[in-house]
Amino acid sequence: MRFKDLHKNIKVRVVESFLSSTVSSMVFPFMAIYLSSHFGAKTTGLLLLINVFIGIGMNFIGGYFSDQFGRRKMILLVAIIRFFAFFTMALYNSPWFQSAFITFLMMTVNGICWGLAGPANQAMLIDVSTPEQRKYMYSITYWGNNLSYSIGGILGAFLFKDYLFELFVALTVVAAVVVVLIACLIDESYVPQRSRVKAAQHVIQIFSNYKRVIIDRVFIMYILAGILILSMEAQLTNYIGIRLSDEMPAQQFLFWKIDGIKMLGILRSENTILVVIFALFMMKITNRFKDRSVLIASCLIYSAGYTVISYSNHIWILLIFMVIATIGEVSRVPVEQAYMAAIPPADARSSYMAFNGLKFNFSNLIISITVSLGAVLPSSAMAVFIGMIGLAGTLIFLFITPNLEARKKEGELQQAVQ
Repeated sequence: MRFKDLHKNIKVRVVESFLSSTVSSMVFPFMAIYLSSHFGAKTTGLLLLINVFIGIGMNFIGGYFSDQFGRRKMILLVAIIRFFAFFTMALYNSPWFQSAFITFLMMTVNGICWGLAGPANQAMLIDVSTPEQRKYMYSITYWGNNLSYSIGGILGAFLFKDYLFELFVALTVVAAVVVVLIACLIDESYVPQRSRVKAAQHVIQIFSNYKRVIIDRVFIMYILAGILILSMEAQLTNYIGIRLSDEMPAQQFLFWKIDGIKMLGILRSENTILVVIFALFMMKITNRFKDRSVLIASCLIYSAGYTVISYSNHIWILLIFMVIATIGEVSRVPVEQAYMAAIPPADARSSYMAFNGLKFNFSNLIISITVSLGAVLPSSAMAVFIGMIGLAGTLIFLFITPNLEARKKEGELQQAVQ
């Protein structure tokens, strides 16, 4: 499989996503600091929470309308709105105008845009790819996203404080480029049957549409397994970070004294660097094995890595098991996403993708539970609990993979007929 063999839409999306994610990573991870300096920490927390709930709601609406009216229309409309939002943010953080309130409103608009376009973007990738291409496609996008996050995060850390206006200008320019790319190069990947639903009936239709998704038992089990597995990695910056800060004694590592907070930074950097290094060539190794075997084995490796990291305070053990956890991660993600692509029917892909996007939100609920439990339970008990979370997710995947394989073969047959 080669990049040039992929559909034009996928190539454009990879390039557009890399550009957007790189510049966005210079700004949005640091916006909590910006808001806190203007509104205070408590108000900032509430504002960010409002944005999260708005994004969730827009995710469902975007999934529904993408299935009703097509992917490209939704993606292009959102790209245009996002361009004007970024232009406004630049204008109100310029030498001529300053308004933190307007900036927050435009952040909310951006959150709405991500919610509306996310399901359509994911569904389009499935529409224009074959089952044989999907693991490679998801490996490329996963690698590109991690590389863009690392580049953007590093640059943003140095530029955000003193060059905020210039960063917003860069966001605006990239948003304009994205509009041009979508308008000129992206083809519509799904043309729905003409809907005779009246505007007032769309609310009822949305609930009816998502009822179809909820009663899909295989899909719901898949989402549950994904939530459990995803929560393992998120423990690093939450429970594990707190534990290292509280428990890990300062230790000599090469030429430096490393305490728990510094160790957390090292582990995060190690994970990001290793993902960028491993993501592409690990696919060549895993292609020799069945997808089911790769998914189960990688989940076990991934869970074992984070279980040990959630307990150990020894630098070398932490570093070694982060390598192990990252190997599990880069092996798991393309296979897991390829299975996801096989589940939804063509006329409801965006709706299914809207639910799939909630994995991140629900994994945060598990994180909040582990943080609370970590305040009263010893680290050994917490390591067992976190390990059980990973094992439960792995067992669910083991249970449903025969159904996933059946849907995957059904999709291949439909693709062959088309």
